[in-house]
Formats: sequence, C-alpha cells, structure tokens
Amino acid sequence: MNQNDIAHARLANQRLTETTFTTAAEVVAWLVAVQSQDYAGARWALGLRLPPTTDAAIERAFDEGLILRTHVLRPTWHFVTPDDIRPLLTLTAPRVHQTNGSVYRQLGLDTATLSRSAEVIARALGGGRALTRDELKAALDGAGIAAGGADRAGQWLAYIVMYAELEGLIVSGPRRGKQFTYMLLDERAPGGRTLARDEALVEMARRFFTGHGPATAADFANWSGLTLTEARQGLEAVAGELNSETVDGQTYWFADAPRPPRAPSPTAHLLSIYDEYTIGYKDRRAIVSAEDGARLATMGNALQNVIVMDGRVVGTWRRTLGKGVVSIALNPFGKLTEAERAAVGAAAERLGAFLGLTADYAD
Repeated sequence: MNQNDIAHARLANQRLTETTFTTAAEVVAWLVAVQSQDYAGARWALGLRLPPTTDAAIERAFDEGLILRTHVLRPTWHFVTPDDIRPLLTLTAPRVHQTNGSVYRQLGLDTATLSRSAEVIARALGGGRALTRDELKAALDGAGIAAGGADRAGQWLAYIVMYAELEGLIVSGPRRGKQFTYMLLDERAPGGRTLARDEALVEMARRFFTGHGPATAADFANWSGLTLTEARQGLEAVAGELNSETVDGQTYWFADAPRPPRAPSPTAHLLSIYDEYTIGYKDRRAIVSAEDGARLATMGNALQNVIVMDGRVVGTWRRTLGKGVVSIALNPFGKLTEAERAAVGAAAERLGAFLGLTADYAD
C-alpha cells in the first residue's frame, strides 16, 4: 500500500465512490459525526454519499430530527444521529469544556453562571418549544443574565448555548426560515441510548477506523479531539478487529474487508473544505502534495472548497447562487487535461442537480 492506495481506500470507505446508503442519517451514522459549521457544505457532503438526492431532502431530514446538529468532538458543530449524540457527548464533552475553559474565564462565565443560564434555557424550551438564539438571549436577559452584551461581542451567548449543548441539555431544532432553533435534547431525541465512557471510546474507535480508514492513531485523536493517549487506548481495544499496514514510517489501520475497486479515472469531486475526506485526518499527505498543501494554507479564510481528482486535491472552487443557476468558479492548481475537465464538469453538474439549479462553471 502506498499513499495513492490510501487516498483511494478512503474515498471508498467514506462512500464517495460507491454507496449503499439511502438516507442522510445512514451517512452520518457511518461517519459517526460530520463537521457542519458550514451548514450548506455539510448538506452537500451528505448528498455526495447518497444516490442522486436533493438539498431539500437533506434539509427535511434535519428539520424532522433524523439528523441533529450540535457542538461535539472538537469545539465546532457536527451532524450526529439521535442514537449517537449521548455516547459522543459522554466521550468528548469534557475535553471540549477543557478547551473552552480559558474563554469561559475570560468572559466571566463561572460554574454558577453557566449552571443558572442552563436552567433558564431549559425552562424557556420546556414543552417542546423550539427557540432561536435571539429568543434564548431574551430569556436570559429576562432572568438578569446579560448574554451577548455589546462589550462581549456576543460571545457570552455563544458560549452559554454551547455549554448547554455539551451538557446534553439542548440540541438543534427545525429551522425557522433561515434561522436555526434549539430544543431540549430529551424532547427532540427522547429515549436515546447511553454508554459508559470506556464503552463509547471503544465503539467510536472501531467506527472511525472502519468509516475513515486507512488512518493513524494521530488521525483519530485529531478527528475526535481526544488526547493521543486516549486515542491509542481506543485503537488498542479494537486493533484485533482491524488490518494495519506501515507506509512511510506510519501505521495505518482499516477494517478487515475486501477493498472495493477504484472509481474510473479521472473522477472528480467538488468537496467542502470541511468534508470528512479533507478534515478527518491529521496527516494529509495521501490527498495533497506538500506544494499544494502549502498553497492551501496561505489562502487562510479565503479557502472554501477543494477540487479532488482521483483522490488528490488539485484546486479550489467557489459557488454563487443565482436565480435558477449556481455559478461555480474553478481554480485548478495546474492545467487540466480534457478528460479531467470533463470529470470536473460532471461533478459540477451533480452539484447543480443536488441544488435543483443549472450549473454554470468555468476556470
């Protein structure tokens, strides 16, 4: 196995080249958690792993609570399933609280304030209510908790809400227009399973290396936000169920299953920069060259999406929505062959169909 093999195996294991899934919830469950601070990009990430579907279908699954969105793993939003949310919070919420600790202190959010705020939020949401963040702020203000005052730049509110998410109190509700809402977790996803922390670690390790492999222990730690020691403990518990190979001095682990055939070459994917294929690994040598990786790093916040050709990042892209049209600006890092341009065009057409729009694309 070489780095190229690793890239193609990841494409297959992440179900980007072929899929048996039929619902958004199946995709999320397979990947365990799907980074979703870029909400539109995360919906597209799910759509890419399904037979031809639509953005509206993914949105319906979210509004119906079949997939949830909350802060878990690292301190950012992820899609998770109702069945997995509590085990994931048991496993990773303490680490996220630890990461947030310095911000809590800077904002003066001591334990008493956070606990009181959570109680106010719970009362406001009781009875199946779904409230926007502004409505939660009004409830906190009414209780004498100044959430998001001008001198706080809104951070009080953001971290109070995140605290309530991490405590397993609240989770995403259905969208109200373009606004996100929150509901009580026990009302949005009642009766969900729980696991002891050690059980959750073993299960998540098994599923990470199955759905994201080939991957290293450091990849698992980076993805989960756990310490490397914790990640190694989880891997050690399931290592007997996995295969491993050493490539360029690193040991990669993956499920013991026949590797699917590679997709026809060239095959292109237009991925969000936060797609699990790009964000799920600490070491990205398998998917991008050192030169192109450095180029991506210099783009900073300007980078939104990546063009992946046969498993390798070969450029970036942006989309602009218009009336009946999605305009896709392509920025390949080098000259594409005619076959590669056709592959990128097919990927753009797939995005257009997902959005229910005509795709207009050019480099």
